[in-house]
Amino acid sequence: MKRDTNFKCHNCGVSMTFNNFLKQLDPMIQKQYVFEKFKDGKTGKATIIENPQFNFEKPIFKKKINLPRASENSSASGYLTARMIDPSKFYFAENFKAFVNSHKETFEDVRHDEPRIIIPLFYENNLVGFQGRSLGPSKVKYITIMLDDDAPKIYGLDEIDRSKPIYVTEGPFDSTFLCNAIAMCGADADISKWGISDPVWIYDNEPRNREILQRIAKTIQRGDKIVIWPSSIEEKDINDMVMAGHDVRKMIESNTYSGLEAQLKFNLWKKI
Repeated sequence: MKRDTNFKCHNCGVSMTFNNFLKQLDPMIQKQYVFEKFKDGKTGKATIIENPQFNFEKPIFKKKINLPRASENSSASGYLTARMIDPSKFYFAENFKAFVNSHKETFEDVRHDEPRIIIPLFYENNLVGFQGRSLGPSKVKYITIMLDDDAPKIYGLDEIDRSKPIYVTEGPFDSTFLCNAIAMCGADADISKWGISDPVWIYDNEPRNREILQRIAKTIQRGDKIVIWPSSIEEKDINDMVMAGHDVRKMIESNTYSGLEAQLKFNLWKKI
């Protein structure tokens, strides 16, 4: 706390109280000021005026992707278009490792860098992570980088209507062929914490893959709805099915099950 604040006149260099300064500036306003102080009991030489308290929230700067769209690069656009995927939905990094390090120090050695398609992960309009998808043969097809370890590792979460059934695919590319769909960019997680109450799980068509079989079994045990592909379908995922000319939406609608029916269909589908 302090007494009535002193001001210094810029013209004459003389220090004066705020009251006297206000009197010289505008006598009428000075009288109103004195009256208000008198009403509040803040008069006299011993009057102490509390310093004003200012509470400012720390600004939050949202992370963004400063990269060209995949549609602007011939290699990335050609790869995605050939797979009937809209290249405007994704980005392209000529030097993936350098791009990652600009957001999060991850790679110590960037000498052998490579181009990758960037699949952004947004949550509440903020970039929380991304996947880098290789354009050619690579030991690691997908590399996932999270900028916020507490954020959902889910693609498309900001674009869905939670009041309707939500399709949950394994890969982001597959999810682009469906309405109201998201993709898990990693292991299965508790998606209910993100406001999803009516999921329809869609796993790849790999009846001999033990990991997928375990995920399907857990999904059925939870009582969630799940798609069990017809045995006549040979393609591995939704993208391949679309390229093969299948009506994927109709196929999903007619092969969605839950409970005992899902378990029976699953037992017929798995090959292990």
